Amino acid sequence: MTGVIAAPLDGTKVTDDYVRSLGRIAYLWGWPLVNMHNRLSLMAGLTEPALLGGVVPAGPPGSIGMLHDYIRPEERIVACPNQDVAYGFGVLDAQLGPAVIQVPDFGDRFWVYQVVDQRTDSFVELGAMYGTEPGLYLLAPSTWDGKVPDEIRRVFHFDTRVGVVIPRVFLDDTPEDRSAVLPLVNQIGMYPLTEFTGSPRTYDWTSIPTVGGGSSTSGQQETQWVDPTRFFDVLPDVLAEVPARPGEEAMYAWITSLLTAAAADDHVADVLRESAVDSNTTLVGELFQFRNIGLPSAHHWTTQRNGAGFGGDYLSRTAMAKANIFVNTPRETAYFYQDLDADGRRLNGGHRYSITFPAGQLPPLQGFWSLTLYNEHHFFHANDLDRFSLGTKNKDLHYEADGSLTLIASAEPQTGPATHSNWLPAPVGDFSLYLRAYWPDAPVLDGTWTPPPVLQTA
Repeated sequence: MTGVIAAPLDGTKVTDDYVRSLGRIAYLWGWPLVNMHNRLSLMAGLTEPALLGGVVPAGPPGSIGMLHDYIRPEERIVACPNQDVAYGFGVLDAQLGPAVIQVPDFGDRFWVYQVVDQRTDSFVELGAMYGTEPGLYLLAPSTWDGKVPDEIRRVFHFDTRVGVVIPRVFLDDTPEDRSAVLPLVNQIGMYPLTEFTGSPRTYDWTSIPTVGGGSSTSGQQETQWVDPTRFFDVLPDVLAEVPARPGEEAMYAWITSLLTAAAADDHVADVLRESAVDSNTTLVGELFQFRNIGLPSAHHWTTQRNGAGFGGDYLSRTAMAKANIFVNTPRETAYFYQDLDADGRRLNGGHRYSITFPAGQLPPLQGFWSLTLYNEHHFFHANDLDRFSLGTKNKDLHYEADGSLTLIASAEPQTGPATHSNWLPAPVGDFSLYLRAYWPDAPVLDGTWTPPPVLQTA
């Protein structure tokens, strides 16, 4: 006996219901992996760092593009962007070897580089909360055994084909801070190790070229990264790109047996494709709504505590990937999601809502906080103020005499001196609220602190 569980026998007869049932499990399990696989395909078509549609930073595999201001509301490449940081975005392809990434001296400014593998699990610690030193770091495939240059401070390894790199640099909503952040972001870059000269590079991210955006900047919903009609055609490649972790071998063998059966029988392939289409609308589609995912918190808020470290929690991995992919680890960011008011009714721009933080009850943290309003598609609601979130970055918030802070969400403009600066413009239809606490303290993570209720006031 070897201790290895035997795989299903090829050629075993399968019923339609079996194919549909296992197909649904495979679709839930593999949805984020296929999503990441297809993001690589898009970036592989670029020849240099650029802005997709003049809005979304991107670059060919092994590189990144950077913004020097907040992301614009036309962005559709990633749902639930924030309006607190200057973003960067790039992908890794293990087949192309390691990439060097530069970390400038950010001083006291909050920053974090999110770097995840194809499972959307983090494999680096680069950020203010880690005390990361300025310098050069290497992101390398686990199979790479080349020489590490002396200038590299540390090597981080990943074991999947695809990775994603997203620098975030905090930015106050002031002209002065936009000027101050520019020389910092101009020192952020990533490039293949084969292009490393021994010295850091300097960029001018204000002159990055623009290329066609396609679905990255058009439509109402997030770019369709997963086509259910092709999901099971792509999945064999994805299984090869993402090795089984200890304990996953039987799952891989089970799913592979299904793919083998589909390859040998057109009817099985058709049933499997139908299961993917159905699962996309039901099983995975339902995970888009914040009220259906995560851990319940007070006042109908939900949260999660294993972001970018999902391991075997395949439900949470796919839920986060569907609703708001690329969440940070809890040490980096805590997230709270809200679709409902305090009485359990769907948030809608036909009403006015207040969110009051009592004096001394803002999120306890070392970084920054924000409350963002998203439309029904989890993107910014375009408005004349270009205001999509409120929080630490805003220097003109109105506090009451007792030290409390009340934010207002509504489609109807708030023009009073005590309300206009605290107003989040909402669409006339359904919307969601999303609270971020970057570099949170323990009370945020252990549930001692929770967001206040969302009260319908009109």
